[in-house]
Amino acid sequence: MGDLFRTIINAISIMAIPLLLFVFLGWGIIKKVRVYEVFVEGAKDGFSTAVRIIPYLVAMLCAIGIFRASGALELLTSVLAPVTNLIGMPSETLPMAFMRPLSGSGSLGIMTELMKVHGPDSFIGVLASTMYGSSETTFYVLAIYFGSVQVKNTRHAVPAGLIADVFGMLGAVLICRILFGV
Repeated sequence: MGDLFRTIINAISIMAIPLLLFVFLGWGIIKKVRVYEVFVEGAKDGFSTAVRIIPYLVAMLCAIGIFRASGALELLTSVLAPVTNLIGMPSETLPMAFMRPLSGSGSLGIMTELMKVHGPDSFIGVLASTMYGSSETTFYVLAIYFGSVQVKNTRHAVPAGLIADVFGMLGAVLICRILFGV
């Protein structure tokens, strides 16, 4: 079961990005969209958006730095380690699970540290990188994008994003356990 699953995942991962590129370009051509011009126009809009979000980005990065430096991340990890052991999630990956909804660069730093300590091909290394790819920087996205357009009431965006992050993390644990046979 594990070998067949691994082979299928390998095939999908090799074909996914080229297939998506061809599908999007093909769909644009079928719909008679001037794909390059639309792309360039979007890139111009992206630059102006990037300039508008800089103050929110600086505030978010400062808050994340304070959270990590205060020791709150380590305290939270030690309290929740017994729970994660029940589902087969190594406690070493808890900081990754906590940091990912907050910061892409912070979680990338944690993932890099885990790979230096445990190795990129270890269960912990693969799990951390799968967590990185299967979740989103929820608070970062909400702070930056909602803040840049002055949205005050995020309604269901925070709970929906956090639920998606939790299921992404649980899915990462399940997939990695199946692939590694752990």
